[in-house]
Amino acid sequence: MHLEVKQVLARSERAEARKAQWRNMLEQCYEFALPQRNLYAGHWESGAPGTSKMDRVFDSTAINSTQRFSNRIQATMFPPYRHWCRLQAGDDIPGDAKETLEMALDLYNERMFAVLRQTNFDLAMSEFLLDLAVGTAVMMVTPGDETTPVRFEAVPQYLVSFEEGPHGTIDNVYRKMRLKAEAIQQQWPDAKLPDKLQQMVDQKPHEDVDLMEATIYSVKDDYWCYHVIAPDLREEIVYRELDSSMWIIARWMVCSGEIWGRGPLCTALPDILTLNATKRMLLQNASLSIAGMYTASDDGVLNPQNINIEPGAVIPVARNGGPQGPSLIPLPRAGDFNLAQIVINDLSMSIKRTLLDDTLPPDTMSARSATEVGARMSELANNMGASFGRLITEAMVPLVKRILHVMEQENLIDMAGMRVDGRQVKIVPVSPLAKAQNMEELDSVLQFAQITQSFGPMGQMAMNQERALEFIADRLGVPARVLTTGDERAEMMAQMQEMAEAAAEAEAGAGEEQEVAA
Repeated sequence: MHLEVKQVLARSERAEARKAQWRNMLEQCYEFALPQRNLYAGHWESGAPGTSKMDRVFDSTAINSTQRFSNRIQATMFPPYRHWCRLQAGDDIPGDAKETLEMALDLYNERMFAVLRQTNFDLAMSEFLLDLAVGTAVMMVTPGDETTPVRFEAVPQYLVSFEEGPHGTIDNVYRKMRLKAEAIQQQWPDAKLPDKLQQMVDQKPHEDVDLMEATIYSVKDDYWCYHVIAPDLREEIVYRELDSSMWIIARWMVCSGEIWGRGPLCTALPDILTLNATKRMLLQNASLSIAGMYTASDDGVLNPQNINIEPGAVIPVARNGGPQGPSLIPLPRAGDFNLAQIVINDLSMSIKRTLLDDTLPPDTMSARSATEVGARMSELANNMGASFGRLITEAMVPLVKRILHVMEQENLIDMAGMRVDGRQVKIVPVSPLAKAQNMEELDSVLQFAQITQSFGPMGQMAMNQERALEFIADRLGVPARVLTTGDERAEMMAQMQEMAEAAAEAEAGAGEEQEVAA
């Protein structure tokens, strides 16, 4: 279903209009907590990179805690240069083929993470999680070249608008972008440039061109229509039909009737604004204490309109006490530094708790036990709540599916018709946070195993040790290739039985020889 340019632009404008309702809140979140990624307040429209974005920021608590939020989520769910998920055979795979399939999936899993180490995935994921602190994170995953097989780009919220499909899924995505004229043909070799745009490429190759990407799902045809449009010219320069969407969109929390996510920064925004205003007033009070502010007699020489209320200022007055009073005296200062410091501390702690930056005791100490690390992971999982499951559903699973799809397109793997749908092949998190949650199940199994030992042979019969070991290996994320298969275990048992029988026969023969010798 190839939509006309005017239809695509109309849908994009409607999506952008719905997003405009969020502008005030998003602009404040980015200005006071993520100023370096802030494209609001005219920073994108002006096209002037390097401008100051922190003129109204007086406190860095939210900035530092947001960065720490991103680092903690990445370290516990997508740790750099480590495996954070595993491909496993689904429930529809019969038992006799499951072990063989899992060994093949382990090889694909190893190859996938080897490819990720060649790409900018870790850098893009860090920026992706920074946007997630606001509420909605967007990443684009596209095929690369021989050096970088897969490309990842964390796209700022400001540039993206989207439409929600059935069951809360994001189907249609619209993105504003700005590109050098000479780079258009390099990025899209199949681009068909209109005459006016081609003339600009030839004459002004270094000038920026505003474009719009649209990825729209066709329900009837079951594929995604990819458009690249020059809005000013209302001309389409690229059209493709894709069998997999390039967009990964994750939301921290979604309220009923809304499609944009609300993150911890939205919750902490009142405290952030209050803390910033308190710091600003405290600095003003401090400057007044240092420089002072004075009153001066209005004797017709000074013009009150030329006097400003600021540190070091002189304010004309009729008299300074008494019949005439002194000519110049300091103005009494208001405000309590100690009370302001108490308010600042309370607000800072509240912001840190909201952004999961309240680890106690401090985790900067050199020696930490495994128990403490596990307790921290368990506490983090509890604080994240349902957002952990949403990250798995909207970020990890679609991300792995897209990566495998691109790798198969690049002939790096061959899934042989297998679908990553949870029934044939499923994606299992093995990140530190997921392992911390699995430890609760492991503790129950290990505790039961200890109890059965106290009941002697009858208690040991209550647990299938082979299945228990398989369960423990699964929860710990042990690769299938390091485990023995059922056939290998049966062969080993047969060999052990043969060795036991041979030893018994040898012992019996030795006993008979001793009797004959006697």
